[in-house]
Amino acid sequence: MADASTIPSDRVEFEINHSPRFKPLSSPTSVSIAFSNRLHRFCMAPAPYTPKSAVIFWFSLSLTVAVIYGIGGLQQAFSADLVVQDDARQHVFWMQRFLEPGLFPNDLIADYFQSVAPAGYALFYRVMAAVGIAPLLLSKLLPPLLGLITTAFCFGVTMELFPVPIAGFIASVLLNQSLWMQDGLISATPKAFVYPLFLPFLYYLLHKNSLGTGICVALLGLFYPQYVLIIIGILFLQALLYKWKTIKIHLNVQDCKLLGVNLTIAGVILLIYALSSSEFGPTISALQAQQMPEFMPGGRSQFFSDDPWAFWFHGRSGIALSAILTPVFMAFGFLLPILLRFPKVFSLIPSVSTRIRILLDITIAALLLFFAAHALLFKLHLPSRYTQHSLRMVMAWSAAIAITILLDALWRWAQSLSKQMSAGIITLVLAIAFLFYPQLAMNNFPWTSYERGEQPELYAFLQQQPPDILIASLAEEANNLPTFAHRSVLAAREYAIPYHWGYYEQFRSRLERMIQAQYSPNFRDVVEFLQKDGVDLWLIEKGAFTPGYLSYNRWLNPYAVTQEAIANLKAGIQPAIVTLMTQCSGFETADFAVLSADCILIVQD
Repeated sequence: MADASTIPSDRVEFEINHSPRFKPLSSPTSVSIAFSNRLHRFCMAPAPYTPKSAVIFWFSLSLTVAVIYGIGGLQQAFSADLVVQDDARQHVFWMQRFLEPGLFPNDLIADYFQSVAPAGYALFYRVMAAVGIAPLLLSKLLPPLLGLITTAFCFGVTMELFPVPIAGFIASVLLNQSLWMQDGLISATPKAFVYPLFLPFLYYLLHKNSLGTGICVALLGLFYPQYVLIIIGILFLQALLYKWKTIKIHLNVQDCKLLGVNLTIAGVILLIYALSSSEFGPTISALQAQQMPEFMPGGRSQFFSDDPWAFWFHGRSGIALSAILTPVFMAFGFLLPILLRFPKVFSLIPSVSTRIRILLDITIAALLLFFAAHALLFKLHLPSRYTQHSLRMVMAWSAAIAITILLDALWRWAQSLSKQMSAGIITLVLAIAFLFYPQLAMNNFPWTSYERGEQPELYAFLQQQPPDILIASLAEEANNLPTFAHRSVLAAREYAIPYHWGYYEQFRSRLERMIQAQYSPNFRDVVEFLQKDGVDLWLIEKGAFTPGYLSYNRWLNPYAVTQEAIANLKAGIQPAIVTLMTQCSGFETADFAVLSADCILIVQD
């Protein structure tokens, strides 16, 4: 038997406090205490004292929760024949070209979204289409798979930072809840790939695995290139030993190799993107954006705000605080720095790895990129992209570690007072609240932001038309036509993305001409619009000729032609197109009429 002096003090303390052999088992109370101790060890014991069965159990339970959430997403995805995720209407619809190359010919909108799609993201969907999985179907099947990868590596990273299996479970559930209560992962767009690629990078970084990290950096560059900048920041910070007023470079041979490999890959990726030019450039400048109503309060892409709190902490311009603190249990992460100052009070604190500093490095890198994005607006795209994802992961880990430390303290307190039953009840109540919080907080969890196509007859009619037709419409239904009808639209709210002037200048001009033509009392404006823009069909909502219709569609309100149209409608001035709604209608539903441009032009000759 080993001498007690050779056994680590924390192991001695753990064995004394937790081993049932130190407790008499002759009474029911003793049996209860023994069971409580075993349960405590199963849940709270840090490595290397954690039973292997405990690691397997908590890891399996983490994956189970991810599967349950994923199934909930799939149920909504396949709840009807015509379902599409909101963001997929932008980033996936054009990929139908992979199946039918003749779709969307000379389509400004499809060409633009294809041009901004990261190379790896587009290639992945193309390969899947080649083996028979349609892009829209793939966008529905991917989120649960991405969620499982995210969960596995979230658990793994947690065990590297704080080797207590229940902490890995808590972190994984928190991150899953956050992702399934918001519409990032479910979109299957480039941002959905951040977590299943960045988390493996962190895992391999903690293992100092150059090959693993290099592959992850390359994949992130292909799927979500902005995040390569975060990785560069983390790598540089990891190479530093920084304390108050002191910064030193600390690298060994293995660190140099790791840093060199990853920085080389990251540098090549950024160089490729820097040298590539877009036919839809240049990027909107901050000065331009400040003069455009689209970026102002109420605009389609609101960015600026007179409220400093809203500007810096919420929305596209802020760090996305509400997203980071969803679910509310994430707020426990703020307690971790405080708890770490009291290692004599909280017994699990010595089990926190020194590598937990990586959470601080991620935070610093994210904030540096956040402010850089503000300084270079919009060259690095939206500032919130750098903090929203990064700090969500940081808070999940911090909260999980803090919650585990506090639960361990609760059980130790209960054992010292022989109140295990009270601790068990408290833990059970907290567990129920933790696991079922999303269902209690939301009416529809998981929150998928799926949109349903409500006009199947309209889509069928349009699909019977030539694939090169162009449809004009101010109706919200225009957002669905490229996805469900596979036909091009002149403009629609979903595609009014104003970050590249070469695209948006054309888009806005089209939109303003369409508003002018639909509400002008002069037939000449109608004819000029149809001829200039090459419109073939005009989808008009039957309730569109009331002042309230335009006021309700807020994204149209910033335009001067919209205000002029509202004023004319209020004054009783009838739009010219109204007189042709019956004569030139080639297809009608209860809510819509599809007018033929050829008919309108013939009538007006």
